[in-house]
Amino acid sequence: MSFLSRLRRVPFWSWIWFLVGALYFILPLFATFEFSLTWDPAIPFKAYQRSFADNKFWETFIYSNVLAVATIIFSIVLIVPTAYWIRLRLPQARRIVEFITLMPFVVPAIILVFGLIRIYSTPFSIPFTDIVFMQPLTNFKAGTNILIVSGYMVLAMPYMYRSVDTGMRTVDIRTLTEAAQSLGANWFVIISRVILPNIRSALLSGALLTFAIVVGEVTLASFLGVNAFGPYLFLLGQHRAYEPAALSFFSFLLTWLAMGLIQLVSGGQGQAAGAH
Repeated sequence: MSFLSRLRRVPFWSWIWFLVGALYFILPLFATFEFSLTWDPAIPFKAYQRSFADNKFWETFIYSNVLAVATIIFSIVLIVPTAYWIRLRLPQARRIVEFITLMPFVVPAIILVFGLIRIYSTPFSIPFTDIVFMQPLTNFKAGTNILIVSGYMVLAMPYMYRSVDTGMRTVDIRTLTEAAQSLGANWFVIISRVILPNIRSALLSGALLTFAIVVGEVTLASFLGVNAFGPYLFLLGQHRAYEPAALSFFSFLLTWLAMGLIQLVSGGQGQAAGAH
């Protein structure tokens, strides 16, 4: 069946609701783009020129991207083995883990960041040991980076976990594991060379959501004193109008580009995974 034939089989009302949804998302984006061009009619892209010429923009944007990559990597390291082991050996713990991963929806980011500051801005010790850390984590940059990446991992956990769990539903985890073990593979090889390639599309979806959360997040970065893109854009919007609109539209374009790359890289992966 050709692509045009499949389109003709789509119900009329489905097209109507699709257009309504598309307009709901596209119109605000178009209005933001149009507003960003009205600063100087003689130089339509003046807001973009001024924004990209600001070194503070590149500094904060690159830093947020580094934080996003670190959050994605550590989230994958934590969540993929956890979801894999639960699906393979501990299915009875699945409801408990799902409840835990929903907690970021219940506990606001402001509560999370004040909890981090309260615990890690003073000297602390490891429970049941005599080890005491006299240097608070918030007193040096590496410690603050650890705290904010950990906070981002918590905020992104519901999206990353569900993306990974959904991806693992599309493959026969038990059969793949038994086949790999029969060939002498250890657990690290099974997860890294068997499981991860088969859930590539799910990982990319979770990574995109995590990236969007980290780049646009304001609360954690502001209270931890981190020079990230979210607080920069928020402060810029307090004093200017056109540059924030230009940068917001630029961020949307990056997100859409990432979605296109996901479709390009993961095209046909779902069928391949099902074949296994």
